Amino acid sequence: MRFNGRVPGSSTSVLTAPAVPHGRTARRLSWLHLPAALRAKVEERLGSPVVSSQSQGTGFTPGFASRLHTADGTRLFVKAASKVAQRAVADSYTEEARVLTRLAPYAVPAPELRWTHDDDEWVVLGIEDVGALTPERPWRDDELDRTLGLLTLVAQSTAEVADDLGDELPPAVEAFPGLAGAWQVLAARSPDDRHVRSAAALAARLPDLPRQGFVHGDARDDNVLLCADGRTLLCDWNWPCRGPVWLDVVDVLVAAHGDGVDVEPLLADHPLTGEVPGEEIDVWLAAYAGWMRRAGEQPLRASSPFLGVHARWSAEAAWSWLASRRHW
Repeated sequence: MRFNGRVPGSSTSVLTAPAVPHGRTARRLSWLHLPAALRAKVEERLGSPVVSSQSQGTGFTPGFASRLHTADGTRLFVKAASKVAQRAVADSYTEEARVLTRLAPYAVPAPELRWTHDDDEWVVLGIEDVGALTPERPWRDDELDRTLGLLTLVAQSTAEVADDLGDELPPAVEAFPGLAGAWQVLAARSPDDRHVRSAAALAARLPDLPRQGFVHGDARDDNVLLCADGRTLLCDWNWPCRGPVWLDVVDVLVAAHGDGVDVEPLLADHPLTGEVPGEEIDVWLAAYAGWMRRAGEQPLRASSPFLGVHARWSAEAAWSWLASRRHW
């Protein structure tokens, strides 16, 4: 597990793992792939026939996710998944609808859920179409700043959510299967590698990290919306959990580090991470690297061909940053 790392001050990644094709990671259903009866139900909710659709190419699931435009000018972002053919995706959409409904009173910077449709075969979400772009990759300084500022707003607006939802928010080690045990497998393969042993020991301390609160759990560039009206929003709220409130910030910085950004000053200056002991950051980086490394070894899913590529690149980026911080 010897990964190359970023050259300090460089703006170019020197990671060896291939990166995912930006903006083209998902293989999704199109509007015409949906059953005619379901399309009719969606148009009934929209109040007008759909005249055009723009399928979104980001993400790692095959669920339907399109910006729909109707004859009367209505615009809505609609997600849909089959409970028969795409059960896991349908379950995640159901969870997203539940979470967005629960978060509505907190003024969280997220697109508004307008309506849902749930029958024996399909789950459909009608979400505000915000007219936005996702950040470019490699990360641009201004867009990274907007994203880090967004995560501050998310933390502020959800400060009471973890207490209010109680047991509805699982701890991170339960929300992400394999997060706790990844290093047990990896360390067994390399029993004589002291860095692997050190990383395993760090990751084992994850459940004991303080400052527990609400965590989005999937803060990636393709879940950040840079709106034309000046807003910056976070979408895909189907993996929330309880953990250190700064986890989302560090996840974004892992990707920025992988793109060649010097992230240490950003880590030191951010209001959520500036006062966090470095050892705690390293605990999460170790856990994240191990989990992504194991995820990257799983069999290829034809419906999500770039999921493994994303996991392997993320594992290398996290390990590279951890290694530079620990002087390995």
